[in-house]
Amino acid sequence: MRQSPPQEVVTYFEPRPTPDEVPVRLASPFESGPPHPLARRAAEELQAHLCRGDLLAGVDPRVLEAPGGGKMFGVLVVATEDGRIGYLRGFSGMLGGRWHVPGFAPPLFDPGALDTFWPAGQAELRELELLHAGLLASDERRADVGYQRAERSRQLWRQLTGTYVLPNARGERQSLASLFAPEPAPGGAGDCAAPKLFAWAYQHGLRPLALAEFWWGAPPPTGERHAGGYYPACQSKCGRVLPYMLEGLPVEPPPARAPRAEPRVVFEDRWLVVVDKPAGLPSLPSRHAPLRDSVLVRLQRSCPDALKPRVVHALDTEVSGLLLVAKDLEVLAALHRLFARHEADLRHVAWLEGTVAGESGIIELPLRSEGGETFRQVVDPAHGKRAVTGWRVTQRTGTRTRVSFLPGTRHSHQLRVHAAHPLGLSASIVGDSLYGAGQDTRLMLHAEALTFVHPRTGERIDLESLPPF
Repeated sequence: MRQSPPQEVVTYFEPRPTPDEVPVRLASPFESGPPHPLARRAAEELQAHLCRGDLLAGVDPRVLEAPGGGKMFGVLVVATEDGRIGYLRGFSGMLGGRWHVPGFAPPLFDPGALDTFWPAGQAELRELELLHAGLLASDERRADVGYQRAERSRQLWRQLTGTYVLPNARGERQSLASLFAPEPAPGGAGDCAAPKLFAWAYQHGLRPLALAEFWWGAPPPTGERHAGGYYPACQSKCGRVLPYMLEGLPVEPPPARAPRAEPRVVFEDRWLVVVDKPAGLPSLPSRHAPLRDSVLVRLQRSCPDALKPRVVHALDTEVSGLLLVAKDLEVLAALHRLFARHEADLRHVAWLEGTVAGESGIIELPLRSEGGETFRQVVDPAHGKRAVTGWRVTQRTGTRTRVSFLPGTRHSHQLRVHAAHPLGLSASIVGDSLYGAGQDTRLMLHAEALTFVHPRTGERIDLESLPPF
């Protein structure tokens, strides 16, 4: 049932916009570029309030300036049934540890339903995490506990997404879980500012006119956001949510997206397969969505039921090149042993920003994961795992250095950290928004050469992939 908007829901523009200032159609939330002038006006008003801290009832405004404390905010310009023009305010995720802040769009899930299962589920996950951490890597139970933890986490997320209610402009409603079924929704879907704002508008009988989402506060660890910058809705979380919620509204079409390239098989037999992975395609599905598009899922669909392909060493989504996949657990273990004994090599090539001192060397900087969705790694001499990378300069330009990397160990983001860290090469990989400046280009890191002795035939396998840069 629609509710008339109370005074604290809509902030009305003063002076009132003239008719020619009001947009006729909503711009696509996925379109980059400056927002509509009315949305910018609303955003700047909200930014002024955030500077003063006078809207954050019960939330210390200093949390936004703490390292990693910045947040995406959003404003939605709306029209009431009697033609008045104003805007709604929202934020992504939680603000200062709170889902509900007066004057901002509420979350889409049912808090009452959440309380019936979430606390107990989180306590169970903590117990499994402690048990997993206390087992040695060689303990056979460790893999089972890790699997139980991952499965329980996925079950909880599926249960939670069943409580999210997504309305659209036609008056229809659907749960987040059913929208993505049969796959799980990606982590964080439904928690961005835009879905909250549209749901709040529909709840109060308001017509959406223009949207703007901006970052405010300290930059995120990935470094790809800056305070006051406007950003389009993300495809990863909102790519399916917002199109459904906008059904029934006059909306500009979204920008065209380039199709994902297909991984090319460069070697295959009954025991293993090597593919040339394109940048942008994950090696593995996400934690909450084991069937989401990735190299592994595509290979599994083409394999007989008796075979269960396993990635030997995953490449980051942004990285291209040779990816080795075993078709059974025995071959997987044998390939892991080859890499551990340095009887197999995977050489990478990269362009680095800046001039690297010296021509070759070995980097030894122990790494520890910070956790979170980015899986960011930090150098930690006290608690980090041993990480070794060999490197050699192959080309120099005025501003960049081309380097070959031969990792002696294999950790997530190892080459990216060893390149960027001041105690490493002190030159981040071009296009690396997580550990470098980040630019409008792909991450220029490519797995170009793979060498190993086949664990079943004894044949020496030498494969190469020309880098696309």
